[in-house]
Amino acid sequence: MKMGLATPSYNVEYQINPAQDTLRDLAIKHAPCMVKTAYDNLDKITRLKARLAAKTYIIGPASEASKWSGKTIERDRAEKLIAHQKKYIEDSGHLIQVDGYQGLAEHAIPVQWLFTLDASNLAAMQQTLSFPRSGVETEEQMKQPHKPYFRVVMTPGCNAPGMDGEIAMIVDLDNWTTYVIGSDYFGESKKGMLRMLNHYVYLQGGLVMHAGCKEITVGGERIAMGILGLSGTGKTTTTFSKQGELTRPIQDDMIAIWPEGEISITENGCFAKTWDLIEEAEPTIYHGTVDPSAWLENVYFNADGTFDFAKSGLSIDDVKRLKDILIATGASEANVDKYINGEVKFDDVVDENGIAKDGWDFVVWSQNGRSIIPMKAIEGAADLTNIPRLRSLGILNRDEGRDAAMPGIIRFTSPLRAAAYFMLGETSKTSAAGKERGKTRSPFTQPFFPLSFGLMSSRFGELVKKLPGLTTWLMNTGYVGGDENDRQAGKAFKVKIKHSSAMLEAMIRDEIVWKTDPDFGYEIVDVDAPENAKLLEKVPVEILNPKVFYEKEGRMDEYNAWVVDMKNGRAEFLKKYDVPQEIQDQL
Repeated sequence: MKMGLATPSYNVEYQINPAQDTLRDLAIKHAPCMVKTAYDNLDKITRLKARLAAKTYIIGPASEASKWSGKTIERDRAEKLIAHQKKYIEDSGHLIQVDGYQGLAEHAIPVQWLFTLDASNLAAMQQTLSFPRSGVETEEQMKQPHKPYFRVVMTPGCNAPGMDGEIAMIVDLDNWTTYVIGSDYFGESKKGMLRMLNHYVYLQGGLVMHAGCKEITVGGERIAMGILGLSGTGKTTTTFSKQGELTRPIQDDMIAIWPEGEISITENGCFAKTWDLIEEAEPTIYHGTVDPSAWLENVYFNADGTFDFAKSGLSIDDVKRLKDILIATGASEANVDKYINGEVKFDDVVDENGIAKDGWDFVVWSQNGRSIIPMKAIEGAADLTNIPRLRSLGILNRDEGRDAAMPGIIRFTSPLRAAAYFMLGETSKTSAAGKERGKTRSPFTQPFFPLSFGLMSSRFGELVKKLPGLTTWLMNTGYVGGDENDRQAGKAFKVKIKHSSAMLEAMIRDEIVWKTDPDFGYEIVDVDAPENAKLLEKVPVEILNPKVFYEKEGRMDEYNAWVVDMKNGRAEFLKKYDVPQEIQDQL
């Protein structure tokens, strides 16, 4: 593999590794729609509110498209876009260079990010999440130029001619560089690097897991727990919740499992969703978010600069106050004026699920608000230089809808069964997916793995043999029997954070009596066992065993139909990705 990228050839003035205070000043001066908050941190309101997987392209010939999990682009077309971006950069005259590492110690990967001045906030965010050279290198090494394995070049103000929406993320895995053209959303910078890391680790014989990680001490033993989950399923929340005698967060988003079973981390902080953030329920994330060192993205702010984490629909007065920002981030000025003048009312353009009609998105504030929190602002963080062995690995399924029938927690009876369900990556689409809703499956919750997704299940099957004593599980972080409207009507149950914490703690303390689910073969909580009475005081029986809920409600026909649909859908999904037969047989 080619390692150690050549020095970039942009003819511009570089600002190399500026301090956070300098980046803050640059962001205020050059990045549009930056807001200084009451907490003395900065909140960027972006044009794009989520990653755009459909506009991400791996450079490669069309004849090799089946090799990759996403879209491809021919090299000659990609090179024209890269040249167009280069001209834009050189016309701007400046670049911010951020040098750092993903991870520490033996498996630390050197990375470099390049940003135009209008992306100063993105440079600051990325610097916050990366480990500094001083945390990895010797004094002698620090004197030498940085030698990155990966590079990300990000230009929010540059268009991508001829591409859908004139936006494109071009991934050059031959040269370990990702070019982000036209997006101002931080996730494209973060995931641009992590996508390349996925490829690199796989080629080294390992596997990157889209998983948070925390250290838990139980009975005097330190273990690491990994929590897989798509954006919005509660991965960060679960990572920072408390279980056991001592819980310390290790990693928010991704860990790498290497060929001999050891794990490594990727980031020096947290990229947390802030929607409906409550201090009492999530004190660690809340306090980190209001810390002056945090950087915010798309968090709603009141007129006095304080946050409203539950803000959804905007009133006429809200839109009046935010008019300039809304228009600058893509809202139609004509539609904004119609709303302010009362010609169009909220209920005219927003449906019962809170989804706005095209052209009227500005009246519903994005639920994909984020805070980028440095690890130093995370209360009780683990010692990242002394990570224990991985002993627990689970996946989150935020189930929702009339057929939300996943138990609150299940335990897999074998690593191969876990591999099957990790490959399924089931959940309901969340606010991070924009307007899209409904059930979805995403292999290993890992949309950043560039090769064919089916390779992940077989690699996991190989690696798990190096992880003796690994407990594997799945937890529902959504609903049972419906959605939020049904819950408010008393016709469904919500899995609350306190329920999740109670279930996880009971599992890691080995205080649950399990029984085999007759339909799917995994283990569920035996709600009739007297030994589980303590857990049942904290978690409703309907969450632990949804079949009880459907029986009580006279909806067993829906439950039985769900069982059939899930079995058939799961089998088809694994077959589509050519998952090894021994794993398919676990369903």
